[in-house]
Amino acid sequence: MHLTRRQILLGGIALSVAGTVESEAASADWFAGTAVDNGVTYKRTNFAKVNPKWRRQVVKYYSTEPIGTVVIDTKHHFLYLINENKTAFRYGVGVGKEGFQWFGRSTVDRKALWPKWTPPPEMIKRHPDLPASVAGGSPSNPLGARAMYLHRDGSDTGYRFHGTIQPWSIGTDASSGCIRMFNEDAIDLYQRIPVGTAVQVLEHIADQADRAMQLADVDSGAPQ
Repeated sequence: MHLTRRQILLGGIALSVAGTVESEAASADWFAGTAVDNGVTYKRTNFAKVNPKWRRQVVKYYSTEPIGTVVIDTKHHFLYLINENKTAFRYGVGVGKEGFQWFGRSTVDRKALWPKWTPPPEMIKRHPDLPASVAGGSPSNPLGARAMYLHRDGSDTGYRFHGTIQPWSIGTDASSGCIRMFNEDAIDLYQRIPVGTAVQVLEHIADQADRAMQLADVDSGAPQ
């Protein structure tokens, strides 16, 4: 199959953003047919190939954060959307590579369906051959199906929750700081959280949450 220079370049963008190189045949195994969303046809994730722990699920989760808050555990590669009754929706995610990780609080100030991708200036500086932008819905657009834009004190942090065209990168340190999700999970989260949602990105939280949950069970007299 002949590839144009532009196709090779855009393919290289996705690989450089993910930091993962897979053969075309191997990457094809990660997809299972297609689906249509808001007029865009995209490749569905082959969840039969995905480690079950990275699949979206409801889990027991204790937190002092209000219901509806999103908490990211970057060490364990999980995003938690805090729910009622000491539970949370848990999503497997890809996080920033070493040197690109970040931690702190922010809010979701904007959401987009099939967003256009505009590489930030610092990325263009590292990769000067990058295009100025990639259209939303393009099979080469690394933001995938959805983007939720994180702001702090009214300013764009440059970080997003977003889908991915590289499902094999979920559960790894792969991005330039953004939190990437399976496209299906990005669509699901987009529907669950409104603009204004509070976000906390931590180095790790799961261990503490497990211990806090155990203490809460002891205090309530729940069986161990």
